Order: sequence, then C-alpha cells, then structure tokens
Amino acid sequence: MGATMPLTVRVDLKTERMLERLARQRGRTKSEVMRDAINVLAKSVEAQEEAEHPYEKVRDLIGCVHGGPTDLSVRTGDAFRQVLARRRKMSR
Repeated sequence: MGATMPLTVRVDLKTERMLERLARQRGRTKSEVMRDAINVLAKSVEAQEEAEHPYEKVRDLIGCVHGGPTDLSVRTGDAFRQVLARRRKMSR
C-alpha cells in the first residue's frame, strides 16, 4: 500500500457509530473502511466524469478522415433549406 499519512476527520455521532459498525462487520479498522470508502467515491466520480465527456469516446476518431468537401459546415444551412423545400413540394 505504501506509506500512510495520519489524517484527522471530524464526524458526527451517527457517522462514528456507522463507521464502527462497518469496521466490526468487515473485520477491518476504521481507517481501512475510510480508505475503502474514499476509493469507491473516487472511482464513482471518475466514471461520471468519463460519461460526461463524449469527446473521450470518439477521441481516436477525430481527425482520422482526410479529404472530402472542406465547406460542409458553411453549406449546412443551404442543404437544410433544400430538404425542407423538397418536403414542402412533396406534401402539396
């Protein structure tokens, strides 16, 4: 595990009792239970952060396509208007 550092944590009576109960049930020290709880929280936060960034899921794909029209974003509005105009003609 490596070197451990002393840390003082102030908790209310209910939390202290819960911590003691968890330590006793698991046959571990209160410090071990606290370390486990911090690790679980850290993993949860990391997973949530990954899920919040869609970029991470497609990062390896960004920039992998070469060629094609360079003005697609400029012409998006024009293309959309053409689609709407065609739909309007078809519905008449």
